[in-house]
Amino acid sequence: MEALGAGSVLLTGCDGGLGLGLLKGLLELPTPPRHLFAACLDPQGKVGRVLKGRGGQGVGMSLPCPLTDVTDPNSIRAAVGKVREKVGRAGLNLLINDAGTTRRSTLATETAENMTMVYTTNTIGPLQTSQAFLPLLKEAAEAEGQRGLSCSRAAIVNISSILGSIQAAEAWEERQDVCYRCSKAALNMLTKCLALEYGGSGILCVSVDPGCVTPPLGEGMVIHQGPVTVEESVQGILQLLAQLSADSNGTFWDWRGQSLPW
Repeated sequence: MEALGAGSVLLTGCDGGLGLGLLKGLLELPTPPRHLFAACLDPQGKVGRVLKGRGGQGVGMSLPCPLTDVTDPNSIRAAVGKVREKVGRAGLNLLINDAGTTRRSTLATETAENMTMVYTTNTIGPLQTSQAFLPLLKEAAEAEGQRGLSCSRAAIVNISSILGSIQAAEAWEERQDVCYRCSKAALNMLTKCLALEYGGSGILCVSVDPGCVTPPLGEGMVIHQGPVTVEESVQGILQLLAQLSADSNGTFWDWRGQSLPW
C-alpha cells in the first residue's frame, strides 16, 4: 500500500465511529503524521485513551484539539491557534472534515428544525473549518519541494455519503432521511467549490463516502454494496487518500477507491 505521508493532519469528529477509527488508522500507519490533531468533544474520553496508548510509537505530536464544535467560530479559531502553535510555518497538510450528525425522518415527517440543525453541522461546519484553516493549508502547499496535488502536500477531505448523490439516489425505500441526504449533497457541492477556488493554491479537495459503516442501519439493508466494518472502511480510505492526485481534485470517491456520481 502506498504511504500517505502527510506530516500534519487535523481530523474532526473523533469521539467515536468512523472518526475514532480514522484516528487509530492514522496512528497505525508505518509512518504516522508527525502532528496529528484529534478534534473531539471529550479529550479525556476515548480519544485521550487512544492517543495515550499510542504514545512514543513514531508520532511526534498527537493531541486532542480544542475544536469541540465545528459550528462555533470561537471553537474553530481556538483550534487554528493550537495547530499553528505546534506546526509553525510548516502549515497543515491534511484536513479531514468528518464531524457530522443526522436525524432519522421521512419526507412526510421532515422538519425545518431537523434540516437546519443537520445542514449547520454537516455543511456549514466543514465550510467554516476549511475557511479558517486555509492559511495553514496554503503554507503547507507552498513548502519547499512540494509539487502537484496530493494529500501529502495539502488537502481537504470531506467525509460525505452516497446518500448525498443526486444521480445515484440510493436506498430511498430503506432510508429517506431527507435532511441528511440534502446536507451531504450540499457538502459535495462545497467540495467542488473548494476545489475550484483552492486548487490553484496547491490544495487538493475531495469528497469521500466511507460506506455503510457497521453497526448496520437496518437488518437486511443493502446500501452501495452493503455494510462494512469501521476497520475495512478506514483501511480503504487511507489507501485512497495516498493515491489521490491532481486528476482527483473536486471529485467524489468511495472507500473502495471507486469514483462516484454526483
